[in-house]
Amino acid sequence: MANSKGGKKITVLGAGNVGATCAYTFAVAGTCSDIVLIDINKEKAKGEAMDIRQGVSFSHNVEVIDGNYDDAVGSDIVVVTLGLARKPGQTRLDLAQANVNIIKDVMPKIAAAAPDAIYVVVSNPVDVITYAILKCTDLSPSQVIGSGTALDTSRLRSSIADHLDISPNSVHAYVFGEHGDTSMIPWSITNIAGSPMEEYCSEQNHATPDEEEIILEVRKAGAEVIKRKGATFYAIALTVNKICDDILRDSNNIRTVSTLINGRYGIHDVCLSLPAVIGGHGIEKEVAPTLTDDEIAKLQASADALRKVINSLEF
Repeated sequence: MANSKGGKKITVLGAGNVGATCAYTFAVAGTCSDIVLIDINKEKAKGEAMDIRQGVSFSHNVEVIDGNYDDAVGSDIVVVTLGLARKPGQTRLDLAQANVNIIKDVMPKIAAAAPDAIYVVVSNPVDVITYAILKCTDLSPSQVIGSGTALDTSRLRSSIADHLDISPNSVHAYVFGEHGDTSMIPWSITNIAGSPMEEYCSEQNHATPDEEEIILEVRKAGAEVIKRKGATFYAIALTVNKICDDILRDSNNIRTVSTLINGRYGIHDVCLSLPAVIGGHGIEKEVAPTLTDDEIAKLQASADALRKVINSLEF
């Protein structure tokens, strides 16, 4: 189904918890005019599409259908949630080869149907899967955006905000590197309304949050949810919706997302999260804030960990 109404079309690959919740979130938010759900389990995709469509009279006027790979034609965005989900106790990297194999099979067909779409990658391990998509298609690096540490950054801001009793919107802080166990926080550029965090805390007679405690909290946030309810999907769907909205509105918002890094901080040929300007063409610009030597070393260690995984896989 090409997009005939001149609206915006998002195709979601994978109708499991994450894919279905992304589609539902797009419908509730009115992010686009057309949603196509594609899954190897066609009945599941059809059921999810029906369930969302039956409620759209209470929301925005969105066309929601299930389809096959050819129905991705004319998509402005393709959201990739394919693959096996993380089980309790499993790391994102444990999933790597199985999900790379699924990507190698499906992505060339989708990229042929929607060569001009922007691809937003959610499947884990997201940095490795983003890299795999670039390897097995002719898509350009600016077209392929991993959700990366966008959600970790949101978790970080919430965590600092809780400690300081302020709104997360007033916290400027980022998580860089792998979306996983080697992620790092560049504390040197963390600020509250322009004041470095330590300075803000001393002005307000507030204890400075424990940095080690916070990075652990952020890294384990997803696993903690999985331990309790078996999966994570609401927060990631809200994250993906925000990224898609940035693309469709050509917002030029800066987000920490996973992209192919070639040169920033001496890192090459690996996908990990750093700030990027996101707009109508996907990655519009790369941003490289000044970091301390120690922070650069941590970021390079994260890149090395991902490179080791990439080298152990068959693409």
